[in-house]
Amino acid sequence: MTAIAIADEVRTALESGQAVVALESTILSHGLPPGRNREVADRLEAVVRQAGAVPATIAVLDGKARIGLSDQQLERVCAADSGLVKLSMRDLGPAMALGQDGATTVASTAALAHAAGIGVFGTGGLGGVHLPLPGKHTTWDVSADLDALAEIPILVVSSGVKSILDVAATLELLETRSVPVIGYRTGHFPGFYLRESEFELAWRVDSAKQAADVVDAHRQAPGSAGILLANPIPHAYEMDREFHDRLLADGMKLVEEQGVQGRDVTPVLLDHFHTASGGVSLDANEALVVANVTLAAEVAADLAAR
Repeated sequence: MTAIAIADEVRTALESGQAVVALESTILSHGLPPGRNREVADRLEAVVRQAGAVPATIAVLDGKARIGLSDQQLERVCAADSGLVKLSMRDLGPAMALGQDGATTVASTAALAHAAGIGVFGTGGLGGVHLPLPGKHTTWDVSADLDALAEIPILVVSSGVKSILDVAATLELLETRSVPVIGYRTGHFPGFYLRESEFELAWRVDSAKQAADVVDAHRQAPGSAGILLANPIPHAYEMDREFHDRLLADGMKLVEEQGVQGRDVTPVLLDHFHTASGGVSLDANEALVVANVTLAAEVAADLAAR
């Protein structure tokens, strides 16, 4: 009995060469409040279809990795009492063997998407190297998302990395692992809730077709790394920089005071942003992930047409 179940619509699309876009489930179960998460889930699948592709939201349910979810399964993922745990790549085997329902992160979504034959993935923000907590000079907290992107030949479209991370260290690590980072209509790496960080990028594209050209050529070049297409948050939803920096500083203090560690750091910091910003960051989060998924679908459709 296979541990990966591909929905009929997704399987048919893959077999016929139609564009398919992978979507993660952690943003639904852990990144957005109940009610709004289901609205966003439906909106993401809708924009993928509007761009000419088939959505494949991924999660682990009933001991199987599900590639493409039914309405009922999406409801389970988004339920307030879902009990879903956050699953990175290392957690997939135990979760499936022990029948634990779980939401997939960027790393595990990319791995399962690739296993199913899906080459394009749209998300909000990539994980990365965490900032050291106040009073500490370094951290060993590095997201598995980076290794996954270095080893899995998938295109990930995101608004850079989450703004609670060490952007400089993350970009250095991506360079070390030979992951091309391409700016979409920008020469600077996006700052998640901010359109630009201080870090310049070596490469940019200005259309979905150019992005597809890069993906096509990259897959013919030596190596097995994926590609990060960095798409800035839409102008209207960019957060005020001073306000953003204050929220981040307060959030880091909160994490230190509560002794939060490991994979719990990101949900705590994001919840602080959502609460302390009065919902501003929630609106921003939805806007950027919708923009990224739309772009991912456009690139996937262009690739499929070749």
